[in-house]
Amino acid sequence: MSSKYFDRTGRSDSISGGVRMIPITSPKGTFNVWTKRIGNNPTLKVLLLHGGPGATHDYFEAFDSFFPGEEIEYYYYDQLGSGRSENPADPDFWDLDRFVDEVEQVRKALGLGPDNFVLLGHSWGGVLAIEYALAHQDKLKAVVISNMMSSAPAYNKYADEVLSPLMNQDDLKEIRALEAASDFANPRYEELLVRSYYVDHILRLDPSEWPEPVAFAFANINHDLYRTMQGPSELGMWDEAKLANWDRTEDLKDITIPALVLGGRFDTMDPEFLVSMAKRMPQGQSFTCEKGSHMALYDDQDAYFGALISFLKSLS
Repeated sequence: MSSKYFDRTGRSDSISGGVRMIPITSPKGTFNVWTKRIGNNPTLKVLLLHGGPGATHDYFEAFDSFFPGEEIEYYYYDQLGSGRSENPADPDFWDLDRFVDEVEQVRKALGLGPDNFVLLGHSWGGVLAIEYALAHQDKLKAVVISNMMSSAPAYNKYADEVLSPLMNQDDLKEIRALEAASDFANPRYEELLVRSYYVDHILRLDPSEWPEPVAFAFANINHDLYRTMQGPSELGMWDEAKLANWDRTEDLKDITIPALVLGGRFDTMDPEFLVSMAKRMPQGQSFTCEKGSHMALYDDQDAYFGALISFLKSLS
């Protein structure tokens, strides 16, 4: 691969400017993932795990407005198959344990450890953060679980029993019909989801005014990866998806490092469930962004980053 990697506007970042391609080894070969460091703080380094699965790190650019002024070092990172990282295009790679191993290889390459390493996972990244903390919390200083429940079945139940009845029912009926026909490429499908679900629970802004980094991350999702892990719909995980039965709620008690659970009052994730997750962890705490949705880092920024930065500063 080239030694220079280009962002979406055509500007380039050199390796000396903080960008690194990290080789990830697997039984099926070695593939490179893209990372970028911003800032310099020997005692506080945050690795950001984006959602999807299969989205890109770009929507985390909101952090640029908050972390540098607080002298927090942070890392953008496109997971394998996403964004600027290589894509093996092999469904065998879309496996939760393999993704956890990937994060561990990234940690080692970046030289992060228990005296400085904070892992923040948003949405699907929250699943990955929980799994990583359960497997490797001896390598962590703290963990942040942002906008993700610890149970796929509970997430599905909330979507079915609470959020779906709030939607325009004619739109929901048409959405379900398109899903039954597997007509996900139909522009009508996205149109219905955006107007009857996204604007209320994903990002509470006019879709025409979505920040460019968010629009880019959504437009460039790896759909093969997404559908393998979650299924094709935003309205819960499908029975055939690899994460359909994922549930770590009873294991949260084993995460004994400091932990913050972030959510939004209008989130796709049950805000009360998120609060209960924090109570299960010995050093857990929670914060609900009262104006926020799944992307509270954009539609309730001051609350989201205020709580997050306060938590990170308390670790010193």
